[in-house]
Amino acid sequence: QVQLVESGGGLVQTGDSLRLSCAASGGTFSDYAMGWFRQAPGKEREFVAGVNWSGPTYYAAFAKGRFTISRDNAKNMVYLQMNNLKPEDTAVYYCAAKRGARINPKPLANDYWGQGTQVTVSS
Repeated sequence: QVQLVESGGGLVQTGDSLRLSCAASGGTFSDYAMGWFRQAPGKEREFVAGVNWSGPTYYAAFAKGRFTISRDNAKNMVYLQMNNLKPEDTAVYYCAAKRGARINPKPLANDYWGQGTQVTVSS
């Protein structure tokens, strides 16, 4: 059983940056692809970014150029650096893990989830 704990959310202004962190425990980190999803009020959970064990990353179109996902395999950590934040980025951000090579952009196809961290971007 893998446990994921997110941190780093908060209230920021348009154009600001935030760095989200996700601490993983209870499993073999190298067995899992890791990713970030988000869910805004009244909307479905959507894929943001993913990173494989060996390092390749992939992003949703809205995240390319503004968000960067990374992982520290020695520390069992995953990060999401978010720059130039916009009000439409306001959501609860969730860390996800999927056994295997790649995060699935369909939320239900992934294996483990954190509890989420709120990001609010004011205009």
